Amino acid sequence: MIIKDCPKQELFEKIVGFKDTEALRLFLEKVLTPKEIENMSMRLQIFQLLEQGMTQRAIAEKLKIGIATVSRGAREQKRESSNNV
Repeated sequence: MIIKDCPKQELFEKIVGFKDTEALRLFLEKVLTPKEIENMSMRLQIFQLLEQGMTQRAIAEKLKIGIATVSRGAREQKRESSNNV
């Protein structure tokens, strides 16, 4: 049975509750498509490179992705930073 109104908080708690990365990997492979996992991994790489001070253009070239994808990540990171202030 699929519960459409399942709160995000429940998902976050489920993810945080995993004791090891293998169990988390198995769970994510059950609930996400391979493309969704790939996209999450790419976003994580973008955030890490931005935090290291790499320019958006350099990140796009390194990861062989469009500058718009990197810019979206930069906006999200900036928004996250302003929410933590």
